[in-house]
This record gives sequence, C-alpha cells and structure tokens, in this order.
Amino acid sequence: MSFPKGFLWGGAIAANQAEGAYAEGGKGLTTVDLLPTGKKRFDVMFGELPSLEPMPGEFYPSHEAIDFYHRYKEDIALFAEMGFKALRLSIAWSRIFPNGDDVEPNEEGLQFYDDVFDELLKHGIEPVVTIAHFDVPVSLIKKYGSWRNRRVVDFFETYAKTLFTRYNGKVKYWMTFNEINMLLHLPFIGAGIVFEDGEDKQQVKYQAAHHQLVASAKAVKAAHEINPDLQVGCMLAAGQTYAYSCNPNDVLDAMDKDRESFFFIDVQSRGEYPGYAKRYLEEQGITLQIEEGDLELLKEHTVDYIGFSYYASRTTSTDPEINQSTEGNIFSSLENPFLEKSEWGWTIDPTGFRITANQLYDRYQKPLFVVENGLGAVDTPDATGYVEDDYRIDYMAKHIEQMHEAIKDGVEIIGYTSWGPIDLVSASTGEMKKRYGFIYVDKDNEGNGTLTRSKKKSFDWYKQVIATNGADVTTPVQTTKS
Repeated sequence: MSFPKGFLWGGAIAANQAEGAYAEGGKGLTTVDLLPTGKKRFDVMFGELPSLEPMPGEFYPSHEAIDFYHRYKEDIALFAEMGFKALRLSIAWSRIFPNGDDVEPNEEGLQFYDDVFDELLKHGIEPVVTIAHFDVPVSLIKKYGSWRNRRVVDFFETYAKTLFTRYNGKVKYWMTFNEINMLLHLPFIGAGIVFEDGEDKQQVKYQAAHHQLVASAKAVKAAHEINPDLQVGCMLAAGQTYAYSCNPNDVLDAMDKDRESFFFIDVQSRGEYPGYAKRYLEEQGITLQIEEGDLELLKEHTVDYIGFSYYASRTTSTDPEINQSTEGNIFSSLENPFLEKSEWGWTIDPTGFRITANQLYDRYQKPLFVVENGLGAVDTPDATGYVEDDYRIDYMAKHIEQMHEAIKDGVEIIGYTSWGPIDLVSASTGEMKKRYGFIYVDKDNEGNGTLTRSKKKSFDWYKQVIATNGADVTTPVQTTKS
C-alpha cells in the first residue's frame, strides 16, 4: 500500500487554537479571542454575542492556547522528527492587520510568519497556509458588521495580496477560508456575524457567504497574477450524509443536506451558483446584493484544488418517529446502527472517508487535499507524559487505508495533514482534554500545566507511516518514551 511519489504527509494546526500570545506582537483582538469555555461558548459561536470584549470571570483558551507563538521551533523540530513533508497552518489576520482595515500591515506580525516558514523550510517541510481560519479582526465587526458588509471584501483582498507578495517563494499552497460552509452553522466563528434583534438570519448569512465567495475569487486572481505557480484551494467540512432508509424522501433529504455544504464549493470550483441554490434562495425570499462583475469574477477565478476535513459521516431521515439527533458534531445526525462513536459522539466511519473522497472528486474533477482528519479522545499520560494511544493509531490506520482505496478508485489526492499533530484547543468545545495529537501537551481545561511536550505512542507510528509512504500502518514494535 504505497502512495503517490511526492505525497504530502503532515499535520494541521490553526493560529487561534495553537499560537496563544493573543495580545503580543501588535496583534489585534480576533473572533476566537471572544470564545470562552463552558455553556456560553456555543451561544457566541451561533452569533448571540454578549460583548465585543473579553468578559470578566470567563476563561478564554485561545489567549495562551499551547503557546506555539513562543515554542514553534521546538514543535517544528518534533514534526521534522516524524518526517513531515507539509504542515498546514493558518495566519492570524489580526497579526497582519490588527484592525482589519489598517493602511499598513504590522511588520512584527509579518516577520513572525517569515520566521515560522523559514523554520519549516529548513526542515524540508512545505507550508500549507489558510488565510482565514475562523479568524476575523474584532474591529471589523464593530465598524462594519463583518462579512455582511461588502467593504470587508476589499480588506480581505488587501490582506491576501500582502501575504502572497511577502511570502512569494516560501509558500506555494494556500487556502482562502477554513471550512467555509461553517458560516451557515456557526456564523460568528465562520464569519464574525453578530445578529441583531428581529433580522432575517438566513438573509444575513447568505449575503455574507456571497461576500466570502467573491473575496475568495479575488484572492485566487491576485495569487495567480503575483505568481502563476501558486496553488490556491478552497476548504470545506466534509462528510457523506447517508439516508436512514431507502425511502425516496430520506434519499432526497440526504442529498439536500450534502448540497448545503457543496453550495460553497460548487461556486469556488465551478464558478457559478448552482440551480438548486438559486431555487433555495428564491423560495426562502433571500435576495443577494450582487455587484456588477461579481459573477464574471467567480467564473474566471476558480480554485486549483479542493481541501477538506473529514471526521465523521452523517445520517438523516424524514420520519419524525426516528428523527432524534446524536450528540457530537455541529452537523446533526441520527444514530447509525452500523457505526461506533467517539467519546464526543462522532461516528467513526473510515469507509465514509473513501465515499466522501470519491464523491468530491466525481463532482469537481480537481485534486483533493485531505487537510484535517483525526480522533479527539481523552488521553491519560503516565508520569513521563507518555500516552498509549492505540485507539488513535487504530482510527487513523483505518482511515489511511481507506484513503488509499480512494486513490486506487482513481481519486487524485495530493496530501494528508492530520488534525492536529500536537494537542491544541478544541475549536468546538474549547477543551484541552479533547486531544488529537501525536504529541502530548501538559495543559488542562482550566489552563493549568507546564506546556511540556512529550511523545505519544502514535508519534512513532506516524513516523513509520511517513517513512514508508503509507505502506506500513501497523503498530510499531518500538515506542519512544520521552
């Protein structure tokens, strides 16, 4: 079981979940800096924001996160020891433009990412960079209402051009928005949207979506003008939706739920609004404000590849007697009797990974990049920080095997960056105990701990996977305790 030559094995992190240093280096406040832990977190993510400043008495995990900002050399050295070919990471918009609409970029922020990219390249690791990963400068919300306002398109274009110019020659692979379809489910984290009393939320979300799609096309245009060799992708939170039964109404409902996410990628990859989306907008009474030239821009500047995350599949039914959702992911799902679940209620479905990859490739016929996949679990370290995480090895081995089956099916996949190769703050819950990494970080949900890094059993396993280009996913005999 060998993967294509040059396959980009690695891992993925995000600035807001790893960097910390939320008020250092000239950085401005960003959306995730307003996400506390506990019950209030989801209220904020859904756009019910009580304050545009951190609230006294609340714990904000992004403020320190795992301190990648100060420890990136140590972490990159560990990634290099595993043999990483690529590291997907994001740039914090408010490190570059603290207010989002600044006339000049923040040099200290630009230099920080210069240093990170240089460190990666020194170790032979390709940076794969997301321009906006759940990250909107708070000042843009206060002054303009964030992505509901057309002016933010221009600010994003300036931001993207600044990055493409500054890091030309260091970064080849870019993505415009992380899991862009999350805008519809978590509008604050996806687009910095704060709802006003009585307004049409669907109208606001889809207008913001149009603005992000136009901004993405403008970024693709700018990148290719600056350097035709740059590769700019889109990115969605993917996962096959199964019909609970062969009732045609269930099948139609599953198709509609998948299309809710595909809508964004249809525009970014095919360059136009699909018919089903136009029908939905019309039937919902949603009228988009589309400026002259927008549709031509979308058509002429489509993405080069499709990035996607895959953690779980979903199941749906139109039968009210069985239509009870499970816990877990932002996407509601019925219990699937054929699948096991993680500790957070997410279905474990390696075959669904293969199905999803085939579905995306059949639909778009563009290279795919698996930029997130992994198992969030409670890890119990021994006194040295070592974790026997065979459950993670088993999960990932089965998913990698199914990814290889998809490649044998004819799907073009250029890389796989697991989420996240080092423990970091969970985007959904804000927890540290929901761990994904091959590297354990000594920190708990309340922010206590030394931040010491230590290798889990999966560290050597993934090192072996990369060294054999995916040919050997068995559990290694020798493990490293350090």
